[in-house]
Amino acid sequence: MSIFGFGRTAQQVGGAVAQVAEVFTVNATKAEEAAAARYQSAMQQAGAEFDGIGSTWFDRFVNGLNRLPRPLLALSTIGLFAYAMAEPAGFSVRMQGLAFVPEPLWWLLGAVVSFYFGARELHHFRAYAPRVPAVPQPETPANPATETEYNAALEDWRSQTPR
Repeated sequence: MSIFGFGRTAQQVGGAVAQVAEVFTVNATKAEEAAAARYQSAMQQAGAEFDGIGSTWFDRFVNGLNRLPRPLLALSTIGLFAYAMAEPAGFSVRMQGLAFVPEPLWWLLGAVVSFYFGARELHHFRAYAPRVPAVPQPETPANPATETEYNAALEDWRSQTPR
C-alpha cells in the first residue's frame, strides 16, 4: 500500500538497510541454506564414493589398495602400544634403533606421507568438486530501481545513440 508515494521509497530504504545490516551480522536464513547445501553435497560425495558402475576388477582392486594406508597406519600405531606392553625389551631396542635415524630422513618420511595423503585429498576434491551444487542466491538487483521503470532521459539518450 502506498500513501503519498512513500510505500515504494520505504521499501527501497528498508532493502538498503537490510543489505547494510547483512554486512555486520550473519543472515540466519542464508547461513542455514548454506549449511544445508554443504550437508547435501557431503552426502552426495559420500554416496558417489560407492558408485562402482563401469569399473573393472582391476579398478576395484586398486581402489581397495588405496584405502589401506590409513587403517594400516592407525592399527600399526595401536600395535606399537601393544608391542611395548608385551615385549618391553624388544620395543626399547627398536626405539633405540629409531634414535639413530638421521633427522633429514624423518623430514623425507614426513614429506612422503604428507604428499601421499594430500594428493589423495586433492584428487577426491577435484573429482567431486563439480558435483557440489551452487548455493542459491536471492535475486537482488545492484540498483534498487528496476529495469521496468520508464526513464524519459534514458530513453531519449538511447534513441540518439547510434547502434
